[in-house]
Amino acid sequence: MEELLKPYQRSLYRVPMSYPAVYCVSATVGEGTITNLSALGCTVETDEPLPRDHSLALRLLLPDQPLSLPIEAGQVRWVQGVRAGIEFIQVERVANLRLHGFVWDQMVERIQRIQQQRSGTIP
Repeated sequence: MEELLKPYQRSLYRVPMSYPAVYCVSATVGEGTITNLSALGCTVETDEPLPRDHSLALRLLLPDQPLSLPIEAGQVRWVQGVRAGIEFIQVERVANLRLHGFVWDQMVERIQRIQQQRSGTIP
């Protein structure tokens, strides 16, 4: 019996953003830009395409604290040119709490901006 392929589907809403990141994959260190983020993954743009299905370590440079947010292990799930979807596989507990809090705060701010735009209080 032929196995049915399910289309790629995100389990959580991702917050659009533009923050720098540093990654390490296959002993190569590079820089990129996080273009959206959820508590379970992100999209990153890099100078060179990342290898699909490879593991990597990632450090997000977010504005909430001066220290980077370490993602101990991530998996490259899809690649489109220099854009790649990363699933977070292993995140230390304190970093995970910080990540969830940051994403939550960004989602609340985005919802508030949308509501203000709809109500006409922001031009």
